[in-house]
Amino acid sequence: MDEAPLAGPARPCPICGKPAIQKFRPFCSERCSLVDLGRWLGDGYRIPTAESPKDAPAAPCPEPGEDGEGE
Repeated sequence: MDEAPLAGPARPCPICGKPAIQKFRPFCSERCSLVDLGRWLGDGYRIPTAESPKDAPAAPCPEPGEDGEGE
C-alpha cells in the first residue's frame, strides 16, 4: 500500500531524495529511516569540534579495589 506524499511543499527524503511520506516522515520509506538510524548508531554523523581526540582528557584509572573486583 503506497502512502500519499505530504501535502504542500514537502522536503525530499534526506537519504534518497524521493518525496517524503507521512508515515515515515521525513523519510520516504522504512528503509531510508533505518539507513539514517544506522548512520547515527555507527557514528556516521558527527559534530565537528576544534578539540582533537588526543586533546581530550583521559579517564582516570581506578585504584585497585575501587572497581569491586579482586575481593
